[in-house]
Order: sequence, then C-alpha cells, then structure tokens
Amino acid sequence: MEIKVAVFDDNKPRRELLQLLINSTDGLQCIHAFANCSNIVLNLKGNLPDVILMDIDMPDVNGIEGLKLIRKHYPKIKVLMQTIFEDDEKIFDAIVAGADGYILKKAPPAKLLDAIVEVHEGGAPMTPTIARQVLQLFSNKQQRKEKTNFDLTTREQEILHYLVQGLSYKMIADKCNISYPTVNSHISHIYEKLQVNSGTEAVAKAINNKLF
Repeated sequence: MEIKVAVFDDNKPRRELLQLLINSTDGLQCIHAFANCSNIVLNLKGNLPDVILMDIDMPDVNGIEGLKLIRKHYPKIKVLMQTIFEDDEKIFDAIVAGADGYILKKAPPAKLLDAIVEVHEGGAPMTPTIARQVLQLFSNKQQRKEKTNFDLTTREQEILHYLVQGLSYKMIADKCNISYPTVNSHISHIYEKLQVNSGTEAVAKAINNKLF
C-alpha cells in the first residue's frame, strides 16, 4: 500500500520538485500540493493523506497554524515540518502544536524520503541539529518537575534516550542490536507509559521530567 503524501510549500519550483521526488519513489504518492494553508481543511476533505510535508514559512496561513487546524480536524494525519532556518521559537511552537517530526530543507532527498516513511510508521524524525535544539529548548522553557522514570524498563529508557538524541528507528535498532519491529514495540510501550501520542511529545516529556 502506498503512503499518500500532501505537500504545503509556497515555493512553486520546490513544490513541483517535491511532487516529482515523491511520485518517483516506490511506495509513495503525492496526492495534493498547495502553496499555503488558507483552505487546508477543505483542501484535504475527501482524500486525506497519510503524511503532510509542511513548510513553516508560508504567506496568509503558515505551517504552524495549518498544523493546528490539522490536529483539530484530522488528528490522525502525520505532519512532518520543514524549514530553511533553525529557528528556536518556530521549532518550539511546532512541537507544542503537535508536529510529528521536524527536518531542515537542506537535508538530502534520501533523508527526506526516509523521514516521510519513518513518521508514517510512528517515528519522530529530527535532523541532529534540530534534536540538539529541542533538548536545549525544553531545558530552558519547560518548568522542571520531580524526576520519575514512569516505570520504564531499562531497555525502554535506553530507547527513549536515543529518541531524545534524534536517532531514527533504524539507527536505534542498530545501536541496541535488536530488530526494527522490536524497536517499534518498545516505543509503543513508551508512549503508553508516558501517556503521549508522538515521538516529539515523548521527547518533550522526557526532558521536562528530567529523565536524562
């Protein structure tokens, strides 16, 4: 089954290039492409994508406002944010709004395609630069609470630690010498114990509660 993708990007050449890249990749199909989020709810109605590749900086209704609308009307759609700049405030706002992943536009095409697949499978892809900033952001902005491990097993704590570092599921599997499905299973248990629904929420909660 193909992963259906929608692209929101105000740069027409880039938008068309992303459509071409996605449609030329086995297992992916670009079903929508729009210049902004002004009519995002109606744009998607009737043919919902599995994953949205969302530019942050767009005219009229930007990516963060679009993300909020998606979370309100179509909460099951995965949203992968993209931006040119490593902007602290925008990263923080996107994560708080419920972004499933965050990748810089300068990331190689192969990394972008991997991120689309990973976010569809429940991962939380973040480029290493973004992961480091997320650590710093929540360290500075979120009020610290008393430390608790949420009854996480040693293996779950290890995997969560790698998630906080921005590692992909495949990289975590290699680090822990376990299979990809096993990583996926552990992360499902982590989400349940932390009472979160995405990798970015898990990272935020881990940092906020001083798990590391």
